[in-house]
Amino acid sequence: MRISTKGRYALRLMLDLAMNGENSVIRIKDIAARQEISDKYLEQIISILNKAGYVRSVRGPQGGYSLKKKPEEYTVGMILRLTEGSLAPVPCVEEDALLCEREGECATVEVWKRLNQAVNDVVENMTLADLVEIQKSKQGKGDNDGKDI
Repeated sequence: MRISTKGRYALRLMLDLAMNGENSVIRIKDIAARQEISDKYLEQIISILNKAGYVRSVRGPQGGYSLKKKPEEYTVGMILRLTEGSLAPVPCVEEDALLCEREGECATVEVWKRLNQAVNDVVENMTLADLVEIQKSKQGKGDNDGKDI
């Protein structure tokens, strides 16, 4: 399994909103500058997040985006699945997979099931609020002005 730039950037975008937009809206241009990501690419990603109801948009000269819910209400899995689709390592262990005719005699399916479970355990038990705390602790060790989140 490999997470695309879209998934990684969506997570960074949501984390930036959680850290910087607590009581205000944030412009994509500002997030792009902090994250050193193209604002055009972030606009594509924010559109996906907006359509899914993860962010709130405010139009106008003072407009921008903010989280629709509290950071603890978003899991890493929610954000990654929205942008990546399934996180399963192989099709036969996806949530809606058809029963494989070889499953009864296939030893490797146990590897894929366990790997899938391990990934799900991590992404479903880590929230945006957890990432905020991790980022704050990293910033305390060396001021990076919010970059690399």
